[in-house]
Amino acid sequence: MATCDVCGEYENLPYQCKRCGQTFCAEHRLPENHDCPGLSQWNDPGGVFDSGFDESVEGSGGGGRTGGRASGGVVGQFKRRFDRATGTGGFVSFFRNNATYAVLLAMWLTFVAQWVALFVGGRALHDTLFVLQSDALGNVWTWATSVLSHSPGVLFHIIGNSIVILFFGPLVERAVGSKKFVAFFFGAGILAGLGHVLFAIATGAPTTGVLGASGAGFAILGVLTVWRPNMQVLLFFVIPMKIKYLTWGIALVSAVLVIQTGTGGVGGIAHLAHLIGFAIGLAFGKRNEGLARSAGGAGGMRMGGARGPRGPGGPGGPGGRF
Repeated sequence: MATCDVCGEYENLPYQCKRCGQTFCAEHRLPENHDCPGLSQWNDPGGVFDSGFDESVEGSGGGGRTGGRASGGVVGQFKRRFDRATGTGGFVSFFRNNATYAVLLAMWLTFVAQWVALFVGGRALHDTLFVLQSDALGNVWTWATSVLSHSPGVLFHIIGNSIVILFFGPLVERAVGSKKFVAFFFGAGILAGLGHVLFAIATGAPTTGVLGASGAGFAILGVLTVWRPNMQVLLFFVIPMKIKYLTWGIALVSAVLVIQTGTGGVGGIAHLAHLIGFAIGLAFGKRNEGLARSAGGAGGMRMGGARGPRGPGGPGGPGGRF
């Protein structure tokens, strides 16, 4: 699911051009329909059809001229293969305009690494590597690894966050670009986690640790609340509602719980981290409304009435998992 880079139309089954690496709807998938830069190379048969047969035949004649052409053909083939492997149509192009899926992959690889750490070094090693802890803020790597980490004992924690990122992440990424999206995702996740932990320290709460991508996930939802407040989503894949009612409703419940208890986490869920992430998303969305309009025309992002499930914040852990 993505938006067409030409018309901005939301497409459930998008096409990705292997030459320029961009994403298109069915109408614009052909190179001539999206003014693909690869069209300028069409007159170079070696870049599309050549297997090296012609050069090898010419080189077999033994003449100095033909031998030179054969040698150049080998070099040309190598260069073309290198270009295909590293250029806009190669493997690297997968991560261009697909940072959301790269983040999801990193989350699940981290989840596997968490189990390895538990098996090798127990809870102490696991928490040192993956949990942002109020008594170990000096472990700066956990500022980032905690965003990708999830409760090893609660599979629904990572599944719930993955659903949110999978359905809504690409909508934000297509508008702001992959690099800016990744910076936003980790920035929001890190600030949400640090905010929750620093609040626990300020209120004299016991040692608190947080992990999970819910802070970043709520930031993504916050952006879409600004850009497309009336976008329809399916709560638990069943109940249709506008995204603004969903996100502001969750934010209100989280705020009430934080105020009533005086702690950032309730029931093992880091509600304060959710609120911080949501606030960051609202601010980011407001600041980048121009990008959303340019991606989908006047009035905001054009998503074709896209629907997607709500991804609940992950269940708790020591002090709060978000």
